[in-house]
Amino acid sequence: MRVKDVKKVVLAYSGGLDTSVILKWLQTAYRAEVVTFTADLGQGEELGPARDKALLLGIKPENIFMDDLRETFVKDFVFPMFRANALYEGMYLLGTSIARPLIAQRQIEIAEQVGADAVAHGATGKGNDQVRFELSYYALKPDVKVIAPWREWDLTSRTRLIQFAEEHQIPIAKDKRGEAPFSVDANLLHSSSEGKILEEPWDAPDEMVWQRTISPMDAKDSVTEITIEFERGDAVGINGERLSPATLLTRLNALGKENGIGRLDLVENRFVGMKSRGCYETPGGTILYVAHRAMESITLDREAAHLKDSLMPRYAEIIYNGFWFAPERRMMQALIDESQKSVTGTVRLKLYKGNTIVTGRQSPNSLYSMKHVTFEDDQGAYDQFDAQGFIKLNALRLRLGAMAGRRGGAL
Repeated sequence: MRVKDVKKVVLAYSGGLDTSVILKWLQTAYRAEVVTFTADLGQGEELGPARDKALLLGIKPENIFMDDLRETFVKDFVFPMFRANALYEGMYLLGTSIARPLIAQRQIEIAEQVGADAVAHGATGKGNDQVRFELSYYALKPDVKVIAPWREWDLTSRTRLIQFAEEHQIPIAKDKRGEAPFSVDANLLHSSSEGKILEEPWDAPDEMVWQRTISPMDAKDSVTEITIEFERGDAVGINGERLSPATLLTRLNALGKENGIGRLDLVENRFVGMKSRGCYETPGGTILYVAHRAMESITLDREAAHLKDSLMPRYAEIIYNGFWFAPERRMMQALIDESQKSVTGTVRLKLYKGNTIVTGRQSPNSLYSMKHVTFEDDQGAYDQFDAQGFIKLNALRLRLGAMAGRRGGAL
């Protein structure tokens, strides 16, 4: 990309050392007018300091965008994903992955609003986030110019970043002058820690790694019992109190934290090809996942549920790899959302020392028939003799194979 092609750029800006250096670098290397965008996704940090630092670095007040996107994040991104029970590689609840398309979407909206011709992010060239951001940018604005400083500049170490910051009078927090022991990303759904002291997969994570939960061993000795109410696949209330999406997830996070729920130490396969080790905390999401599956267990038809489960790994991979705005994700979402029309009712759970235990579920749309399943007299609801023909028809191909001398049936 030629420097002169960029006049105004919208930067995804946190106010930290890396994005502050990027801000100044864009001003010096590209001679571009910089617009900063800071999203509140429930990361638990005050956004005021980011505004103050942007002003200090010469950003015009009208070019500073700070948006509270917590409700949008949960309602339009987290909840649709949880309708699918999405787990990447069978374990990861995709807390980082699902936040990137929302940030990118808002960046593009701001770029069009202010007439910017480029967007920039602070993701490194080794990770998944660069892919997630940029696939989203191009899906929403095909002609947008994308600047990824970590793939362009020569500031390849913490020492060089700090040196650049000092040369350009960028304030540096005292705790940033030393090497950070690990990298943290957080939002309302989760907190993730990776890198540095966590890179050796044999070494157990230090307790200081965990940001959102207490250890299950240190959790309180008493049980917490709750109910979660669902409507059409989405959680709408806790213990009979109706709550907004972000408020509900915040409440579940608090319950999960105090009960030591939601920790995961995972070695995963990145989209860019390498394996990485991450320590993830998803306290509220873990409770929600268990409760949603329990709600589906009595409201979804067997074959519909099994089809949905068979699609889940692909759906999770699509989100992990950054294809939220791709047609295949939208197609799968339509199928998933169709399946959720009857997923309404209440789930009761016990939370105890890292465990989320389902103790009851009820729904006006329940497919569970006490009359058919009872061990007592069902008064003719189910004719057990029907099972004989059912079994013989299903055994026919096995019998034919055995008759041909093939043990275990035909191949």
